[in-house]
This record gives sequence, structure tokens and C-alpha cells, in this order.
Amino acid sequence: MTVIDYKKYESMSPFEIKDGLMKLAKSGAEKSTRALLNAGRGNPNWIATKPREAFFLFGMFALSESRRSMDNSVAGLAGMPQKNGIAARLQTWLEKRAEDAGADFLSKMVDHGVKAFGFDADAFVFELTDSIIGDNYPVPDRMLVHAEQISHRYLMWAMGADTALSGKFDLYAVEGGTAAMCYIFKSLMANRILKKGDTIAMGTPIFTPYIEIAELEDYAFNAVHIRATQEHRFQYSDEEIAKLEDPKIKAFFVVNPGNPTSMAIDTATLKKLVDLVKTKRPDLILLTDDVYGTFVPGFRSLMCELPYNTIGVYSYSKYFGCTGWRLGVIGIHEKNILDDLLAKLPAKELEALDKRYTSITLEPRKLKMIDRLVADSRDVALNHTAGLSLPQQVMMTMFSISELMDTDKIYQKACMEICQKRVNTLLEGLPLDLQPNANFAAYYGTIDFEFWLRKYVGEDMVTWLKANVHPLDLVARLAEDHAIVLLNGGGFDAPNWSVRVSFANLPDDAYDDIGRAVRAVGRSYVDMYNATKKK
Repeated sequence: MTVIDYKKYESMSPFEIKDGLMKLAKSGAEKSTRALLNAGRGNPNWIATKPREAFFLFGMFALSESRRSMDNSVAGLAGMPQKNGIAARLQTWLEKRAEDAGADFLSKMVDHGVKAFGFDADAFVFELTDSIIGDNYPVPDRMLVHAEQISHRYLMWAMGADTALSGKFDLYAVEGGTAAMCYIFKSLMANRILKKGDTIAMGTPIFTPYIEIAELEDYAFNAVHIRATQEHRFQYSDEEIAKLEDPKIKAFFVVNPGNPTSMAIDTATLKKLVDLVKTKRPDLILLTDDVYGTFVPGFRSLMCELPYNTIGVYSYSKYFGCTGWRLGVIGIHEKNILDDLLAKLPAKELEALDKRYTSITLEPRKLKMIDRLVADSRDVALNHTAGLSLPQQVMMTMFSISELMDTDKIYQKACMEICQKRVNTLLEGLPLDLQPNANFAAYYGTIDFEFWLRKYVGEDMVTWLKANVHPLDLVARLAEDHAIVLLNGGGFDAPNWSVRVSFANLPDDAYDDIGRAVRAVGRSYVDMYNATKKK
């Protein structure tokens, strides 16, 4: 085993430590017959094909429309699509290509837009055509008209909203969930809703960058951790929820289902959070990242339970296998706490914000928070060119409508089956006997050495482990001895002696090897512990 000074890595993100682990794993693979298995990545190894087939075929139609208004084939130059009669031209074009992959999808998509949303066919098809060509700036800058309506309905399905939810969410299309978080933090600060040094709460374990953003000098937030432990099946206990009663806590940030735990907040815990907000903390801002919600049957987001208080973030990356597309949305309810907090700011702060936004509106105080987010994403002065690129919004629209048209949820079931099969394979390799949990997304898994060693060996074993084994030794041994890369759980504020495995990015049979390797490392610690007892 290579001698490593683990101390110097303690302050690094798991995603940076992974680079060092990859070197160890490559070296380990070269010295053996093992294949390198990197289960540290969250990038799925599947993609949604039907909306992509439609997208690429539709691009050819859009080019044909561009050539209708101007066509210089020698120079390779065409004009801009025209709206009048475009839906009928698309139908005629598709009839000639009925056998092409994506043709049936496009025909059904237009029909669904007209019947389910009441769209004007020409307006809908023209928006898609002009946008896939990308010859104009995004207008509206926040999100295209038809794209927003389709994405909103998809989002409400994905977040578990029922028909009883009153009002709607205003959406801002952004470059994935990470861009959403950057924009939100920046805009909350710019609008004096959060201030440097404020106290916030984070539901932990949590995606590491969210911990790191809060610690940046720009924000320097005092973070209170609301912990979900394995003993409570990764749900927040009453004692942890009670921490949110502290009026100093201005906002509560969660990833739901969790990362690295993949556990969704259950119904009972959601009810406790709702009761707390409604009875004791109506002023609490909630920010929820729900990218993994579509992997949990019957998932219910805080967006639906507490729409007034909640900023919702959703990324299309994981479900549709499109991390490279950078597609996400920020959702803020039309009646929300942020607009009300803005109105209550002290006069001097309101005057400063009037000055900030006066270049883009005659009435800055009527500018909603969602529109401030858009402006702030381009430092206000460049607001006129804000917005997600139009081809990206077309892809987002097609992903969304593909799920809406899939009434039998064939795609969702297939995605869930992929992840669950891999979980079962890993458990066979470990082996561990886990009880089924309806709240488990099965996208990631957290293997807590401390928890399992305490359960199967005893408290003395755990005491010895903490005294003699550095937490990073777990992932280092897996990399060097087994050519397997997992992420250290401590970097997510999960238990220090735990690891995160992604069930999304490797072939099914790899997870048996991972299970056996994790078991072997655990067994090596037990053997070392037993050896000390014989001395």
C-alpha cells in the first residue's frame, strides 16, 4: 500500500480527491488483470433516444424552412424561418419522411401541444423552428413562451404536484443545476435578502459544492447542519428539525432526494417541515435541488408542499442522460416570500436596488425576484442578452414533452430498473441484507463502514477504526488494491468512514465487483483489529 499523507487532502473536495484516486486506480489496474471501475461519477450511462431523434430530424426541417425565404446554396447561406402556415408545412414534410426516426414523435408533439395546451399550431412550431436554428436572442429572456408551459407541466409531474396546487411557478431556464445555484446565491445577496455572514441551514449529507459555496469569502455564511443519519434511515429527526426554529436561520438548503444518500424526504418528515414553517417559521426561505426526484415513485417536493417559501431547482441531466446539454430550471411561485421580503427592505436598501435595476425598468420596485435573477445572471447591464440558448430550450422542450406523452411511464420505469438492478448486484457482492425503502432513489448509495462494523463487530471495533484508520484510507485502498474509484463520504458531510457509490455510470456487472471490493477492505480492517487483540 502506497504511503499517503492524508492530512493534506482533508480540506479538498471529494471531486478533487477523485483525480488522485484515479491515478492510484490506474496504477492498480496496470499491476493486475482488473479493469478500472470509476463509480465516483454521477453521469448516467444511458440516454433518452426518442426526443433526441426528434431534435435532430427537426433541425433538418428548420433548415428547409430557412431556405424558403433566402437560398444561396453556393455560398451556403439561407434566410430566417417564417411563421405563416409553418405547422402545415411541417406535417407535409413529415409525411414524406414517415419512416425516419423522430418523425412520429414530432407529429405527436405538435398534436399534443395543440390538444393538451391549447397552443396555436403555427406559433408553437415557429417557436421551435426559429429556436433550433438559433438565429435570434431568447425572447422572453427568462424562458420561451411555449417552452415554459411544457416544462412547467413536466416539472409539476416530476415534483409530485397534484391538481390542487394553486397558482403556478415562474420558470427561468438555465445551464443546469449548478448554474441555477450560482445565480440564486448571487441574486439573493445582490437583493439584500441574504447578507454576508448570515446564518443558513443545510440538510446534510449534501452535495459537496453547496457546503463549499457557503464558505466562500463572497458569502461567509454561518452554516447550521440539519443532519439525516443512517440510524434514522437518512431522515431528519425531530431534534434536527427543531434547529430550524432559530430565527437567526434565514434559509434552509436541501438536496432531495439526497446526494450522496439518494434518500427522499419521507411523508412524515415533510409534514413536520410544513408544520414548522406554517406555525413557527413562516419567514424561512427554502431552496431545494430535486434533480433525483424522478427516480423515486410518488416523489413529493417541498416546492409542492410549501410553494410560497420555496425556490425550486431542477436539472434534466440525470434523468435524460444529458449532462453535456446543460439544461435546468429555477422555479419560483408567482406568490412567493422573496417578493414580499423585497418589499419590506429598509428604504435605503430599496433606493440602492432602484439604482441597480433602473436601466432595465421604469419601475424597479415592481421587478419580481425571478426577473431579478435573470438580470443578475448577466450583471444587469447585459440583461438584454440574457437567457438560455434557444437550441438548448428546444431540447428541454422535447425532453419535457416526451415524458408528458409517455402516459404509461415506460421510460421512467426503465430508468428505475437500471439503478435498482445495480443496487441489488452490489448488495449480493457485499453481501448486506437491507430492508426495502420506498424513498430510496437508488441513484447513489452511501456505504457507512462505521455503521456496519458497529452492527456486525461491535463498538470496540469502531473505536479502533477511528483511532487507527484515516477516513481517506478507505477510498485509497479501494483504488490501489482493487482499481475502484468511489468518493469519500466525509466530503459530503456524511459519516467520515463512509463511501459514495454511483449506480448510474457503470455496466450492471461491475457492481458485484465493487461490492466484493468494499467487503474485502472492510474485512482487512477487521483482520487488523483482531490482530491487535491477540497481542
